[in-house]
Amino acid sequence: MFHNALGHKTSTNLLASKIMEILSSTQTLLLTLFSCIILLISIYVIWISFDSKNRKRPPPSPRKLPIIGNFHQLGSSPNVNLQTLSQKYGPIMLLHLGSIPTLVASSAEAAQEIMKTHDLSFCSRPSLTVPNILLYGSMGVSFAPYGEYWRQLKSLVVLKLLSNTRVKSYQKVRENETDHMIRALGESCGGIMDMESTFASLTNNIICRIALGKKLDGPKYKDLLNRFVDTFTVLSVGSYIPWLSWVDKIIGSVGKAEKIAKEFDVFLEKIIEEHANKKKRKDAKSNEEVEEDFVDILLDLQQDNTTGFTFHTDSIKALILEVFSAGTETTQTTLVWALSELIKNPRAMDKLQREVTEIAQGRAMILEEDLERMVYLKAVIKEALRLHPPLPLLLPRISIQDVKLMGYDIAAGTQVIMNAWAIGRDPSLWEESNEFRPERFLSNSINYQGLQFEWLPFGAGRRSCPGIQFSVPVIELALANIVYKFDMVLPNGIKNEDLDMTEAFGITMNRKSRLLVSVIPRF
Repeated sequence: MFHNALGHKTSTNLLASKIMEILSSTQTLLLTLFSCIILLISIYVIWISFDSKNRKRPPPSPRKLPIIGNFHQLGSSPNVNLQTLSQKYGPIMLLHLGSIPTLVASSAEAAQEIMKTHDLSFCSRPSLTVPNILLYGSMGVSFAPYGEYWRQLKSLVVLKLLSNTRVKSYQKVRENETDHMIRALGESCGGIMDMESTFASLTNNIICRIALGKKLDGPKYKDLLNRFVDTFTVLSVGSYIPWLSWVDKIIGSVGKAEKIAKEFDVFLEKIIEEHANKKKRKDAKSNEEVEEDFVDILLDLQQDNTTGFTFHTDSIKALILEVFSAGTETTQTTLVWALSELIKNPRAMDKLQREVTEIAQGRAMILEEDLERMVYLKAVIKEALRLHPPLPLLLPRISIQDVKLMGYDIAAGTQVIMNAWAIGRDPSLWEESNEFRPERFLSNSINYQGLQFEWLPFGAGRRSCPGIQFSVPVIELALANIVYKFDMVLPNGIKNEDLDMTEAFGITMNRKSRLLVSVIPRF
């Protein structure tokens, strides 16, 4: 019995010991498992925290298609379609044009961030096939990439070609050519006039006299200039899908650009040679009075060793081409739209005619010194530029470094498109944003210097248009004299309020239909 009891007790103790051992092992396992879980959670939390700090947050983006990306969403009116997309995706959105990431900005806040706060990060230009061909590797001030060359070139342009003193010195040229235009309109005897052609001749004559020292009004030159400007609108597939660059050669876009470039190069070589010979004659007769034009100034700069800047002949050619294309096209486009809006809005036309008539005081012509007092004229032009910026999508920029923009991460090498057209019609910024109301500019301080980002017809920041003060006097003088001298009547009994204002998108925003009018002398 004793042995049985002892055996039973021993078995019980062994069982208890085994159970305790198992419980101890289980507890150790549970503790180990729990520790592992805690460790994994800690690692996950640390990883999430680290990843959230380093994860890129791109702007919202519409769905893209293979190869072409978002090109299909631009359509024939990219300014309008991009505005519509921005209403869904926000004031900045990321598109992919082919393989090129492209940031689209459609608000004044985004414009200020890009062109002021982060201006240095967004101050370069993308390399585009057609401008490279037409402008000698983009050696002009408009398309050159940001860097020392561009800084030196812009400084020379602003100080030597487009300074206040230099622009004022061309006053007589502007007044003379404006008078010539007014006389031609007066001699039309009530016939139908194409105002786009009229303004093109005016701006072309002014720019040719200032840039070259003479008019170039023949049909061959006009055809060459028109083809040059039209070529800028040609889409280069290779600029956006590099591995398909061979398509540009097959469809002829590269060949067309190269042909125009060669024709213009022959023309420019002749111009430069004529000016070089003129300079030699001037040097031979030091007392001979020879009026300096842009080409003379550029050739002098090329010979000037004190600037510390090597000014190549190709740079001179590129600048001349930019003066012709940009100066002529944007100025005439603004004049056409301003006159169109005045015709469509007789109340505004009447108010402007009363202002210019009162200031002119019966004189045959309005002169430039009169313009400073024409407050409503300036408001009319600013309002026309708000509704119809010459470049509805400003020339593209490209980021040169990674940037944090409005909470989003923008990678270096991102192309940037500024929808100036959409900003100018933003209802949160402009009351009755689609209506022509010049009075809105009578009570604000908006000017042409690009300091207010709700109005950007000439851009802002480092890459703003350097030719503002060159073109504005031409626009003001021409428009003031036309409305002073004439009333406008639309052909075929069309009522003023029915004037078609449909836009045709291009490198500049022109009217879809020509502005045809009969001019009737007011007195």
